[in-house]
Amino acid sequence: MNNEIKKVYIDHNATTPLRPEVKAAMIEDLEIFGNASSMHASGRLAKGRIEKAREAIRNLIGAKSGTVVFTSGGSEANNTVFQTMRSLAHGRRASDRNEFLISAIEHPCVMNSALSLKDAGFKVTVIPVDECGKLKINEFEKALSDKTLFVSVMTANNEIGTVQDIKEITALVKKCGAFFHVDAVQAVGKIPVNVEQLDVDYLTISAHKIYGPKGVGALYVKKSAPLFPLVHGGHQEDGLRAGTYNNAGILGFGKAAEIAAIEIEKYEQEISLLRDRLKKGLLDKIPNIHINGHPKDVLPNTLNVSFPGAEGEAILLSMDMQGIEASTGSACASGSLEPSHVLLATGLRHELAHGSIRFSLGWGNTESDIDYVVEVLPPIIARLRVMSTLTDC
Repeated sequence: MNNEIKKVYIDHNATTPLRPEVKAAMIEDLEIFGNASSMHASGRLAKGRIEKAREAIRNLIGAKSGTVVFTSGGSEANNTVFQTMRSLAHGRRASDRNEFLISAIEHPCVMNSALSLKDAGFKVTVIPVDECGKLKINEFEKALSDKTLFVSVMTANNEIGTVQDIKEITALVKKCGAFFHVDAVQAVGKIPVNVEQLDVDYLTISAHKIYGPKGVGALYVKKSAPLFPLVHGGHQEDGLRAGTYNNAGILGFGKAAEIAAIEIEKYEQEISLLRDRLKKGLLDKIPNIHINGHPKDVLPNTLNVSFPGAEGEAILLSMDMQGIEASTGSACASGSLEPSHVLLATGLRHELAHGSIRFSLGWGNTESDIDYVVEVLPPIIARLRVMSTLTDC
């Protein structure tokens, strides 16, 4: 084995590096110091750049109508929608719509927002998924009723990459007259996402998932959908989100969106080839592994693998020592003894969920990177399996 340690970053679902063009645009904008809410020339210049960025984001998601509201990120955008629905439900009689549905594999900011509603006394139904992470449509349809106010289902899962059948889900939600929100943070920029075609009421995106800066995101709101501000204060964003504009962040977001819209087809083609190369290499070189997620309806950059007989954090740390940066499918590193709720929701056994690694590829990765991972990982797994007290290997 080659003893040279190579740096390989394959954790793009966690965050992406700034594109050079994005970084340059942000540095240039640092000279535009005017407050975008001011009426003078400097303020108008800053405001104009913000609106240009907004148009780039609208173009990326195909939003011909409706509103795009800038936020501090995906979590704020998701919380804004949930708080809006909570306010709506509070204002209704018990006989009116006041029930909520989410999928079992939502991001924690959606899951915990829903649980807060449950703690407040609202009915929240968590819809199960199948072994590939697809929403169980039959159970979803049964759960919908004339009491359903709001449904939230992520477009693509951040851990296993499974892509949901959003158009089919939208049709069912609209049939019962509820509002529909999609967390598209992991999907936008990786696969085509068009809000007009999907006919969703709300859609969340985040800049740092598409090679833009951290600390800025956006919420698309359909023209007919209500939205109440989560952050109260000034008149910014037509009163929907107060606070002085993050000029540099928003401009970087716009540049990243502009590039993503141009390169999305190339991204799908090239990154999926690298993912498939990694998948084949691991299957060929490491016995008894389990691929998690849908075999076809999956993000082009995401591969989630369980390594029976090896523990996720030990794999992660061993790879890190060899310069390979990925993520574990387990939440142990955050202080929880429980494995990923996403993997458990697919029916994966606890020991398999604890031994899972998410590889998420992106721009900058090469065939050489993939070959290095395929070279380095097999002896790591073999060593950990010998050391392990687990018998499932």
